[in-house]
Amino acid sequence: MLGNVAAFSTATPAINSMLSDPSLLGDGVSGLDTFDVVDPGASSKQFDDGSAIIAQVRRMGRDDTKQAIERASAALSGWKDGTTAMYRSEIISKWSSLIKENSEDIAKIMTLESGKPLHESRGEVTYGTSFLDYFAGEAIRPTSAGGGSIIPSPFTVPGGGAPRGKIMAINEAVGVVACITPWNFPIAMITRKAGPAMAAGCTTVLKPSELTPLTAIALSVLAKRAGVPDGVFEVITADKYLTREVGDEMCSNPIVKKISFTGSTPVGKLLMRLSSDTVKRLSLELGGNAAFVVFDDADIDLAVNAAMSSKFRNAGQTCVCADRFIIHKSVEEEFVAKLADKVKQLNVGHGMKEGVTMGPVISTLPVKNLEEKVNEAIVEGAVCVVGGSPLTELGPNYFSPTILRNVSTDSLIWSTETFGPVVAIKTFELEEEALSLANDTPTGLAAYFCSNDMSRIFRFSAALENGIVGVNEGIISNAASPFGGVKESGLGREGGAQGINEYLETKYVFLNT
Repeated sequence: MLGNVAAFSTATPAINSMLSDPSLLGDGVSGLDTFDVVDPGASSKQFDDGSAIIAQVRRMGRDDTKQAIERASAALSGWKDGTTAMYRSEIISKWSSLIKENSEDIAKIMTLESGKPLHESRGEVTYGTSFLDYFAGEAIRPTSAGGGSIIPSPFTVPGGGAPRGKIMAINEAVGVVACITPWNFPIAMITRKAGPAMAAGCTTVLKPSELTPLTAIALSVLAKRAGVPDGVFEVITADKYLTREVGDEMCSNPIVKKISFTGSTPVGKLLMRLSSDTVKRLSLELGGNAAFVVFDDADIDLAVNAAMSSKFRNAGQTCVCADRFIIHKSVEEEFVAKLADKVKQLNVGHGMKEGVTMGPVISTLPVKNLEEKVNEAIVEGAVCVVGGSPLTELGPNYFSPTILRNVSTDSLIWSTETFGPVVAIKTFELEEEALSLANDTPTGLAAYFCSNDMSRIFRFSAALENGIVGVNEGIISNAASPFGGVKESGLGREGGAQGINEYLETKYVFLNT
């Protein structure tokens, strides 16, 4: 933990007035170097007059990161060896309970800095704490730190056939872990990493996105209140200009034994290169370009509902969001008509407004990229069914939920991750054609398909080159299941029993007895 948690940020009076406990964001950063955090859902007028700024956050760099790593190192022995698994479990459970007690404040903070509708932020608090609850349970299992297995010895006593000695495989904490998290899930991406790391006995240094640091600050304050010792959960808040040097220090510092990163594939590749000199363990949850296949035997109403939940949650800004819609030619008309009806019912606006079902994208650059991709696809022959343009009347960061038909596979909207509220549709006739289209991407995070043919369900799910597959469902992530990709979508798994293994090393001990 930072030496002075209160000196993290200064929120504006308008934001503090919305919170039951404004101290979640600290007492001020007077005299410190700071950067601004803005509300992505603000109007153009608010951006122009400066009222889009919701807080100033402490600006930290390489030296701060090095000091945080050293504090985490100093705390490691006491947390790893000086506590029982039960104690760590209780602390993590207490942290989860405090987050739940402050769930409405945290949801508001999340909506104000990320733009997602308040009901989605409330859901994310529940989702985020589920990882702490799950890994509080995993901490005390025989497969966690301090546990392991006894293996039958292949050695024999001299002159006989009886086994000699004992072989033990003992699980131990990796050590100091650096976690780098994105802006699209400000709480869940933190708890999905810190939960298993702390349960395993590791200490953590977290660098949240510069766009959404406030949720991380609130979690840090509550961790302190829960009794997490100093140095066990450190937070580094850096702006976009200092993020590179913070990441470089995390990757090059020999004290750090593992990097856990969620973000883009190019940045993940950079972190791999930077970590190679010190041969760090890596967990990388990187980009995707998820296919959503609808077969001719599918329940179309179910498929449309699954498509809506997968595509338009968080305005399409999720790594597992469906991007490429591959629809059987015989059901395309019905699917598009029903999907368009649902899309037209989306209420786009500021996430804090009652009844809003889709908020802004995170900044103006995605709006520009989405507009360019949509226009390019139309020039190349796509037909715009719904939307297709920015919603400038709402603010600079809004883009209309969009459906495009007849999209070329050469279009950028098809061949690259969209990260926005655009459905790109292409038809198929044969199952083999659908599979080829779905797998025709260098990434392999998530894929979805809808079918009622059980033989096809098992056959097609086995043939998909993805780490996560949803069948007749659009949202499938949960704390009990392993989450991660193949190909250029990353390394390792988060969640489930596999999640804690990412933070454990196995030591082989032979006892000659």
